[in-house]
Amino acid sequence: MYTKYEQLKHNIASLKSLVVAFSGGVDSSFLLKVAHDVLGKKAMGITVSTPYIAAWEIEDAQRIAQEIGASHEVMTLPLLESIKTNPLNRCYLCKQALFSHLIAFGHQKAIKYIAEGSNVDDTFEDRPGRVVLCELSIQTPLLDVGLTKSEIRELSKALGLSTWDKPSYACLLTRFPHDKPLSFEAMEMVGKAEAWMIEKGYGRIRVRFYEGLARLEMSREDKVRLLQDSEYYTIVAHLKHLGFLHVTLDLEQER
Repeated sequence: MYTKYEQLKHNIASLKSLVVAFSGGVDSSFLLKVAHDVLGKKAMGITVSTPYIAAWEIEDAQRIAQEIGASHEVMTLPLLESIKTNPLNRCYLCKQALFSHLIAFGHQKAIKYIAEGSNVDDTFEDRPGRVVLCELSIQTPLLDVGLTKSEIRELSKALGLSTWDKPSYACLLTRFPHDKPLSFEAMEMVGKAEAWMIEKGYGRIRVRFYEGLARLEMSREDKVRLLQDSEYYTIVAHLKHLGFLHVTLDLEQER
């Protein structure tokens, strides 16, 4: 693992300057930390803010970038026309637009390379957006040296990153059925609902949206804890106050 870490630093140093697509998650935080340690001000993180990224995630990314001490900016993009009905290839379309904007930003700053935080574990999952990385020549430093998710968490802990045990999240589009019109109001409801649940101690949560119904996905342990929570009715009432007509607990899927 530490051999991979040393190779990672060597590889990043050879790039001279780098823009990191920075979400504030485990992988991109580790990548930005290493890039900052190696390249200093020649490395910077860019967080893309869109209607389908929860507001709390953008705020968290800003906090983590400050914690790292790295240069950081937030780039705001509108909801793409091509994904307003949440098509099956939404991930590809989103990544294509996102990284195209990062490449343009890099050109403005005279930075040739754009990197993101894919790791070995990601190659075992079906991720349509990964095709874009090859098409646009996006760097994948963590994957290139063979780092796994567990190794990244362990190295993050050793480096003192607060993200070492942070749960994984995905954009809000994944909470909605495919091929259905998206609304800003519904995305905001889901974002606020998940932020509320996280604040209440349920960090590994997904709030799936089905025509006004909230379907909560969480670990088995958290399901049991929620049902025994003294604030159970307060939590349900708050979710309905956000606009959900019904609140349900998914007994099958686990987060």
